Amino acid sequence: MNRRFFSKLGFSSLMLPLGWRATNLLVEKKMTNIFVHHVYFWLKNPDSKEDLNELVKGLNELSKASSLKSYHLGVPAGTSREVIDGSYAISWLTIFANAEDEQKYQVDPIHLDFIDKCKHLWSKVVVYDSIDQSK
Repeated sequence: MNRRFFSKLGFSSLMLPLGWRATNLLVEKKMTNIFVHHVYFWLKNPDSKEDLNELVKGLNELSKASSLKSYHLGVPAGTSREVIDGSYAISWLTIFANAEDEQKYQVDPIHLDFIDKCKHLWSKVVVYDSIDQSK
C-alpha cells in the first residue's frame, strides 16, 4: 500500500495513536472450519420473471433459518469460458459453522416450508457441499 496515499487522506495520522497500521484493515481471505452448501436452481419456466421473483422471495425467507451463518443469492455473472456453466437461474450459497448445523438446517421447518412452497418452480436442483480439505 502507498503510505503517501494514506498520508494525503490523513488516514495514518488518525490511526497511529491507536496503534493501527493499514495492514490491520485486511480481512483474512481463507475461510476455515466451515460447511459450504451451494445450491443451483433451474426454473421450469426459465423466461418467467414472476417465477424467479417467487423463488428469490422463498430463498430470502429461507435465510431466516437459525443455523445459517451467512448466505449469498446469485445469478449467472455473464462470464463466458469453456468451464463455466451459466445455465442455472439462481444460486444459493450458504455457510454453516459445521456439518451439524447444516443437518439442523435440512430439517428446519423454515427449510421444509421453502421446499414445499417453491418446488413447483424448479425443473432441476444441483447441490455441492464442501468442507475443509484437512477434515
